[in-house]
Amino acid sequence: MIGKPVRPRRLARQDVEALDAQAGANVALAFIDAVEATFRAIADRPAAGSPRYAQELVLPGLRSRAVKRYPYLVFTVERDDRIDVWRVLHAERDIAAWMRGGRRL
Repeated sequence: MIGKPVRPRRLARQDVEALDAQAGANVALAFIDAVEATFRAIADRPAAGSPRYAQELVLPGLRSRAVKRYPYLVFTVERDDRIDVWRVLHAERDIAAWMRGGRRL
């Protein structure tokens, strides 16, 4: 099954690049593989993510999905023709504060 295209927005790309720059090569490659696997799962089942932060941030349609083997969450909003990835954030951060910083995009 091929789902909708997953399109990371600028802040989501920067989130992944920041970890890539901080981690060693092996860790960075494994993390990117895990994020890409999460993107594929989201493409196939976009509604399977948690709507928890949608209510807190008053962002209808916002969903989050955990990255396997890593303490990160991928935040998405499904559109008619694609799935926008808003952020890729560490689960221990102040998610609401980080997401509010990216709402202008």
